[in-house]
Amino acid sequence: MERLALHTRLRPGCEETYDREHATIPPALESAMRANGVRSWRIFRDGLDLFHFVEVEDYAALQAALKDDPADQAWQRQMNRLLDGDFDKSSGGLRRVWEMT
Repeated sequence: MERLALHTRLRPGCEETYDREHATIPPALESAMRANGVRSWRIFRDGLDLFHFVEVEDYAALQAALKDDPADQAWQRQMNRLLDGDFDKSSGGLRRVWEMT
């Protein structure tokens, strides 16, 4: 199981729209994510900054599996219009500095 953190940033003024639209995700997208090893995906927002905490079997395999998935492509188009830059799927995530378990 991989645990990783990702960072994205909203365009100014898109906070409420993002929160509202991201309150739920399409069932087909959730099914595809779960079928490809996602155990959990949490998003925290601080102002314009979004921090994603992902637990997944294999993040690279997930990205490869979703690359051509119609539900994921539609979702990325919907969300990317709200982001300051597209979601970088190739990112390996934020570097972990410290953890208490």
